[in-house]
Amino acid sequence: MGTLGKAIYTVGFWIRETGQALDRLGCRLQGNYYFQEQQNYFLNRKGVDFDQFFRIWFVSVSRHRTLMNVFDKAPIVDRDAFVAPSASVIGDVQVGRSSSIWYGCVLRGDVNSISIGSGTNIQDNSLVHVAKSNLSGKVLPTIIGSNVTVGHSAVLHGCTVEDEAFVGMGATLLDGVYVEKHAMVAAGALVRQNTRIPCGEVWGGNPAKFLRKLTEEEMTFISQSALNYTNLAQVHAAENAKSFDEIELETMLRKKFARRDEEYDSMLGVVRETPPELILPDNIIPDKAPKAA
Repeated sequence: MGTLGKAIYTVGFWIRETGQALDRLGCRLQGNYYFQEQQNYFLNRKGVDFDQFFRIWFVSVSRHRTLMNVFDKAPIVDRDAFVAPSASVIGDVQVGRSSSIWYGCVLRGDVNSISIGSGTNIQDNSLVHVAKSNLSGKVLPTIIGSNVTVGHSAVLHGCTVEDEAFVGMGATLLDGVYVEKHAMVAAGALVRQNTRIPCGEVWGGNPAKFLRKLTEEEMTFISQSALNYTNLAQVHAAENAKSFDEIELETMLRKKFARRDEEYDSMLGVVRETPPELILPDNIIPDKAPKAA
C-alpha cells in the first residue's frame, strides 16, 4: 500500500472511530430507550426471529472482531480450521487445515507474518506475535508447523516451531528461537533469543536449559495430543454454530430426559435419586431394551 493509500485508510479509520464514538455517546444519553428502540425495530420486521436479533444486537454493541485486517493484510484461515469467537487473528496470518485457535488467543501478524500448519492447536490465552527484525537486521516472522501443540498462555514471538513439537503451558519463546521436530519446551520455560532446541530433547527452566531426552512414548504422545485437540475443536465448532433455538431445545431435552450416569457416579461414590417426574416409559428411551412380556 502506497503513501496515498495509507493516507486514505487513515482518514477512513478516523471517520469510523468518530462515528462510533458519537453513536456510543448517543446510546448513553438515550439509556434504556435505545435498547427498546432496537428491539422493537428488529422484532417487528417479518422474518427476523429472536436469534437473528440477538446476533445483530451483540455485534452492534461489541467491537471485537475475530478476524481483522491490518492495512492490506488479511488473515487466511482454512475452512476446516476452528477459531474460537473470543480469539483475535489479525493481519498477515495463515491458519492451516484442521488447526484450532482457542478462546482468548491473540495472533497478531502486523509487522511480519504468522504461518500455522495443519492439525496444530494454539490453546487458550496464548499470544503469537512477530518481529520486524532483530538487532542483526534478520527478519523474524513466526512459523509454526503441523501437528504442533502450544499449551495455554504460552508466548511465541518471532520464532520457529517445527512439525510435531510441543510447547508447554506458560512457556515463552523469544526472538529467533528454533524448536526442532519432536522437541519439547517444558511448562513455564523461558527460552532466550536465538536458542535452538534439537530434535528429541526436553528443555525447561528460566532460562531454559537441556533437561533430558524424550522417550518414544512421549514423542507418540505429542502426535496424539495434536489429534485429540483436532477432534475436540470439531465439537466446539459445532456447538458455536448452533442457533439460539437449538440451544434452548437441547436444554429442554436435557431436563426432560435427564438420566444418571451410573459409571460416573460410581467413580465419585455418589448415589442419586431420580425424581418420579423424570422416570420415563421404556419406549421413550431408544437405547433401553424393552421389557420382556
